[in-house]
Amino acid sequence: MKIENQKVATLIYEMFVVGEDGKEEVMETATLERPLIYCHGEGMMLPAFEAAMVGKDVDDPFDFVITPDQAYGDYDEQGVMTLDKTLFYNGDDEFDAERVFEGAIVPMNTTDGQIINAQVVEITDDQVTIDLNHPLAGETLHFVGKVIDVRDVTPGELKALHQRGQCGRCKGDCNSCESDCNNCDK
Repeated sequence: MKIENQKVATLIYEMFVVGEDGKEEVMETATLERPLIYCHGEGMMLPAFEAAMVGKDVDDPFDFVITPDQAYGDYDEQGVMTLDKTLFYNGDDEFDAERVFEGAIVPMNTTDGQIINAQVVEITDDQVTIDLNHPLAGETLHFVGKVIDVRDVTPGELKALHQRGQCGRCKGDCNSCESDCNNCDK
């Protein structure tokens, strides 16, 4: 059975970040004990990743590179913002040091109500600097691995994937969903 839409693929791999000097550093590993399992064509993986996996079969090796423009985009300096520390107060009007610390990922609300994750970069006496860039923005990714299993997705798995906003196509805005999942309350 080959990897195609609505097939569940199980993979082992190493993901390297390629430096400007061409040297590679292991960033992520999926092992036999903890493999990557995803449903192909359901928006769970980067489109370039899925494109590289199409047609692969059990025991097939893979080795491909995804450039920043195919992954998480270029690093955008405008995504780094310094905000008033009071925005990070808890219900007791105190700074929430338990959840907000350098390196922490914190949810932030955009002006249009979306929730996005930001990484806390620096905390001063009265300000918090956050970075809205994806941690892998600007990075070239190199995947080397092997397909362990390919199987049909079960109806239950597909239903779970297609819960409102989870089909990977409508991103929660089901009024603009162009997929045929028919699971969103329009």
